[in-house]
Amino acid sequence: MKDKILYGLVFGFFWLLACLPFWTLYLISDLLSFILYRVVGYRRKVVRTNLTNSFPDKSLDEIKKIERKFYHYIADYFVEEIKIMRLSHKQLLKRMSYHNQKLFLDCIEEYGGVVLLIPHYANFEWIIGMGAIMKEGDLPVQIYKPLRNQYFDKLFNYIRSRFGGYNVKKHSTVRELVRLKRDGIKMAVGLIADQNPSSNDARYWTTFLNQDTVFMDGAERIAKMMRFPVLYCDLERIKRGYCKMTFRLVTKEPKATADGEITEAFARHIEETIHREPAFWFWSHKRWKRKREHQDE
Repeated sequence: MKDKILYGLVFGFFWLLACLPFWTLYLISDLLSFILYRVVGYRRKVVRTNLTNSFPDKSLDEIKKIERKFYHYIADYFVEEIKIMRLSHKQLLKRMSYHNQKLFLDCIEEYGGVVLLIPHYANFEWIIGMGAIMKEGDLPVQIYKPLRNQYFDKLFNYIRSRFGGYNVKKHSTVRELVRLKRDGIKMAVGLIADQNPSSNDARYWTTFLNQDTVFMDGAERIAKMMRFPVLYCDLERIKRGYCKMTFRLVTKEPKATADGEITEAFARHIEETIHREPAFWFWSHKRWKRKREHQDE
């Protein structure tokens, strides 16, 4: 009951905040970024360590500049995530534009679906509006790991399904995708796969941002099982409240690739995106907790 009441209060508060215009929300974001960075010091040690290890050639002043910009970005991300509770499809499409759409739509039409590799970059959550550029009847599917609190999990499911998206729990992925395909539904399967994986999900090691890094290879395994082409979602933050995403082909024939090849390509694409503008990735994630020597534990 306590969690249910808390969910109702949080939902109501977020709903009221979402009624505010963007310019007001960005004033709140400015205050929030100051509190996170200067007052609370939210994961500053993690952010500083991640940046320093990822960019050993950058000076301390350069690292601090990226760091400050990151905290402004993460506060913007938070208020923009809330605002999506009240945005219309039309408004969202004005703020999240899609490039190289023909590749995306042709792959869905020809192969019955695609696997989308999505990084924690810019406002990746706004990709949920993708259904608007898809053919009527085709389905945007998001694979996600449920939150421990069922009510907050319900809140994020509400936000992520507002525009017709279908959320599939990670442990139900194979069953649900096979069912959708059997029912003749064409789909775009999105996976945000650049977070620190659990020991059960940690399967592919590579050098990423100058460090030994383990990746989940779930997207690769899904693509091979479903025989879906793989596209990388190259995100770019244009300015506050505006983002663009370009579809980039990884492979149209996943079964013909070697084990790890798709996951390696994902890592290289993310690096290119991050190096273009480093501040807009989730540096506060504890991305490098696992060490290569522990991979068999």
